[in-house]
Amino acid sequence: MTTTSGLTGVLGTRSRARSLDLTGHSLPSGPPGLRLAMSELTAPAQAYRLAVAGRRLRSAPHAPVPGSLVIDVPGWGAPESLTAPLRGYLRSLEHDAQGWGFGRNRGDVRGDVRRLERHVVRQAAEHGPVSLVGWSLGGVIVREVARRRPQLVRQVITFGSPIVGGTTHTVGARMSGHPASTQLEAYVERRDREHPLTVPVTVILSRRDGVVSWLSCLDHHSPWAEHVEVRSTHLGMVLDPDVWLTIAERLAR
Repeated sequence: MTTTSGLTGVLGTRSRARSLDLTGHSLPSGPPGLRLAMSELTAPAQAYRLAVAGRRLRSAPHAPVPGSLVIDVPGWGAPESLTAPLRGYLRSLEHDAQGWGFGRNRGDVRGDVRRLERHVVRQAAEHGPVSLVGWSLGGVIVREVARRRPQLVRQVITFGSPIVGGTTHTVGARMSGHPASTQLEAYVERRDREHPLTVPVTVILSRRDGVVSWLSCLDHHSPWAEHVEVRSTHLGMVLDPDVWLTIAERLAR
């Protein structure tokens, strides 16, 4: 039987987000299974939770300094417009929330890191340090920019982003046969261990993620990394009120 608190969480009137301790969690062993991947078909249901979570969303803290700049980066294959509702919500809280300005994320990580880095340099020169928000592969990109330019980045927030092993533990890797997965995982592990992020990091993840293994989202090296677990599919995160509220609360710090 579903309890009242469980029902309100499902409906969206109550938060299902919780802090996650890394103690005892193992490293990922591959992409999510087929059952989780198929659950991504339920992602549109998050729109209902978002619609009924209006009161919670309006109660979120506003930007500590009105006009604080936030740059949002979409996931692989996603158009910039897909996260426009999230940016609109953040603007309602007095953040200057902007898209990254490069349209659809086409998966050119190295090129996108360079382009976003140059954009952050220009924006920070005008506005001061910026906050970076990234979904899925977008989170990989914003982490690399923060690693290169920590003095220009106020904080990093990622949701559903593969941190351990890069793309090794994602559905995309399963479809392509894990190309050079061992070498890639070793490289990413060494880079994060030797050059961890030195800015505050919030990692939002879900065990129900059918695209990215939730264990690969864990940041084991950044000294100021906090982990928040939600109960959303990967695709549903862009409309999950718990994700939106977590982002708003972290930006208000």
